Amino acid sequence: MSNLESRPAERVCSAGSADAGVQLLTARDVPLGGPRAMTVRRTIPQRIRSMVGAWCFCDHYGPDDVTRSAGMQVPPHPHTGLQTVTWLFEGEILHRDSVGSLETVRPGELNLMTAGVGISHSEESPAAGRPPVLHGVQLWTALPGAALGTDPHFEHHADLPAVAVDGGRVQVFMGSLTVAGQALVSPARTYTPLVGAQVDLAPGARIQVAADERFEHALLADAGDVRFQGVVVPRDQLGYAAPGGDSLTIEAGPGGPARAVLLGGVPFEEDIVMWWNFVGRTHDDVARARADWMAQVGDAADGVATVYTPGAGDRRFGHVAGYAGGPLRAPTLPDVRLRPRTRPSAT
Repeated sequence: MSNLESRPAERVCSAGSADAGVQLLTARDVPLGGPRAMTVRRTIPQRIRSMVGAWCFCDHYGPDDVTRSAGMQVPPHPHTGLQTVTWLFEGEILHRDSVGSLETVRPGELNLMTAGVGISHSEESPAAGRPPVLHGVQLWTALPGAALGTDPHFEHHADLPAVAVDGGRVQVFMGSLTVAGQALVSPARTYTPLVGAQVDLAPGARIQVAADERFEHALLADAGDVRFQGVVVPRDQLGYAAPGGDSLTIEAGPGGPARAVLLGGVPFEEDIVMWWNFVGRTHDDVARARADWMAQVGDAADGVATVYTPGAGDRRFGHVAGYAGGPLRAPTLPDVRLRPRTRPSAT
């Protein structure tokens, strides 16, 4: 999912303090594709905390009725230096990209796109026969510096590990997690130690999962009454726990079932610059990516949008077959120089 804000503010954000207990991060509403498009709820990045491990972006959307709208319609747009992680609770999303991928993702399945040196893609609700409700999360992970030059590639995983325990169910879509002594390991490729998992709980259920003491963790509350490490996490908010514990406790209130997404990873030690859809290490990295996009993107011709792989002129693709929308133009890049800092940040 692209950041489609036409005038994104450039801000210096901190990784956040490592205070004891659970820190609550409140979501902000962001229109995806303009004020009349669908709205997403964004918890990271924000000023007080820009990352959780390598996770640098978390959009939560739905449940949205897509029977009377076009649903998600994100036109071809570029990415560099990150992975996009698409995870659904309900509905379908069709993914197309400039390395030739065409894949529909459904609940319990993973679409993972690694941008590396650069890729462009589109995401849309299927035009016909789509389920009536769209509900899920869109996540990004920042690639470490050693992987920024990775060739772009795409993975789809329909068979992901899950276990039922103590009135709950845990499914791991990224990284690994130990639940009730069972190691759940996703087949998806990762570049830093991390975890991403869906947790479903029956009313009143309480589960404990083993935690890597190096990891910081965050829990996104999607539905129902959720407690994380004994702290209530309101729906749509993200509860953050600093590294150091060897277990995590997730509970549902007695009034009904609950669902949450657990994210975690080793704190990211590199400073990053994140602007629009690009992740780099310096302002110049982002400026070059934007210049590549603007130099290679073309005008829509005969209803087909031109796309390409940013930064890789020898891997241009004339169009994403089947996408009928127009190309996405990059917003203006402010001339901002970033201060060196010792903790990860995003602007």
